Amino acid sequence: MMHCLNPNGRAAFLDTLPPETRSALTRLGTRLRYALGDVLIHEGDHAQELVVLHEGLVKVTARLDCDRVLLRDIRIAGDVVGEVAAMGVGPRSATVTSCGDVSATVIPRNELEPFFLAHPEASLALNRMLCGRLRRADRLRLELGAYPVPVRLARVLVELAESYGQPRRTLRGLDWNRVRIEVNLSQSEFAALTASTKHTVHKALTQLRKDEIITTGCRQTSIEDMARLREAALLRVPAA
Repeated sequence: MMHCLNPNGRAAFLDTLPPETRSALTRLGTRLRYALGDVLIHEGDHAQELVVLHEGLVKVTARLDCDRVLLRDIRIAGDVVGEVAAMGVGPRSATVTSCGDVSATVIPRNELEPFFLAHPEASLALNRMLCGRLRRADRLRLELGAYPVPVRLARVLVELAESYGQPRRTLRGLDWNRVRIEVNLSQSEFAALTASTKHTVHKALTQLRKDEIITTGCRQTSIEDMARLREAALLRVPAA
């Protein structure tokens, strides 16, 4: 399972559960496998199922109009998707697509309700996760209007590095100042995450490369200096 190792990153849902509760949850539903580009959840669908990711990663997108799609988030092993509709709150609000080989469990609502009644700690963990996602969504909306694209892009890179990054291994141990982001994103997807254009994102990425803060290639991004990236993102640099 590709769970976040970064001490500053957000924890995957399964990692917030006690071992026995996690084991009980993974025994529910049906285990399925998906290939690159397969759709796990369709926007507008009325299915009421929770999807628990065990391996791989997915992207969450929402259609703005006939031509534009917003990339809302990336989810990795240990995360869940479809939790709002699974609780019976309206149709699916987004499409979830696999970004590679994915293993997931699909749990119908009629299995979820007795599980949460028997395991209130899981219900509490799910509520905390939902609150965290709402706070993050509110923060992102504020940032879209408060900061120029280079700052928004730097903030997205910081979050990706902290959530899905792998540190450089050195003779002294793990170097969290140099991190490889384990999510392959195109410039169009970076533009969607920052609510900007591909051209503007290209310019911002080029400047970060010139400043030797990041390196890029084959849709992969590595952070060469997290401290300077956080400065470019106008974020406080954690104390050593």
